[in-house]
Amino acid sequence: MLGAVVMNGHGHVLHFGGQVVKNVAGYDVSRLLAGSLGTLGLILELSIKVLPRPVAEATLKFDMPATDGVRKLNEWGCHPLPITGSAWRDGTLALRLAGAEAAVKSARNTLGGEVVDAVEADRFWIGLREQTDPFFAVIEPRSALWRLALPSIAEPPLHLPGAQLMEWGGAQRWWITDTDPQTVRISAKQAGGHATIFRAGSAYDRNAGVFTPLMKIHRGLKAAFDPARIFNRVRLYSDF
Repeated sequence: MLGAVVMNGHGHVLHFGGQVVKNVAGYDVSRLLAGSLGTLGLILELSIKVLPRPVAEATLKFDMPATDGVRKLNEWGCHPLPITGSAWRDGTLALRLAGAEAAVKSARNTLGGEVVDAVEADRFWIGLREQTDPFFAVIEPRSALWRLALPSIAEPPLHLPGAQLMEWGGAQRWWITDTDPQTVRISAKQAGGHATIFRAGSAYDRNAGVFTPLMKIHRGLKAAFDPARIFNRVRLYSDF
């Protein structure tokens, strides 16, 4: 995201960022607004950077445990391979290659693995992006879908019960669990990252807050953008 036009809680239309990649003027409020889940204002316009579709694309899959998947992704990341996506779940690592046809073909020969049918691969990656994949389909009333942001070299926090899916070279972990929020956040912190409640069942602890609490900062932003607390109330915290 390069820039945004926003209406705040006073009804003022504010402009942040720009329309070119090298814009460096002012605070990076555009990305802040995109991550605020609608609690600071209404996004009226966006300027975003887009890239052309690659000439060639292929998806490979490998059978391996989570620990080996993280190790392999970090190993491959040190080489000039056209990797544009990765995901691990249920003992299978999926790897997407994209770019020039020669580069994709060379990478396929180097990495090995099983080539996934193109239609099936598109369905898989779109399912992850839009969260229509079966992994995201069922969340029990007492469970929540957590998003853990961790260093990509971190070992999977396997002591938490529930289903997990790893993306972004192991740096993003989706976790469906009924474990209490404090335990989840402590585990993420011990692994060098943080945890966010992305979606929760009706009986899950709603007082935990979506993000790891940084209340002084959050309250200051809320007071500046939406002092009357009009926008998306209780989305982040029960008293917001």
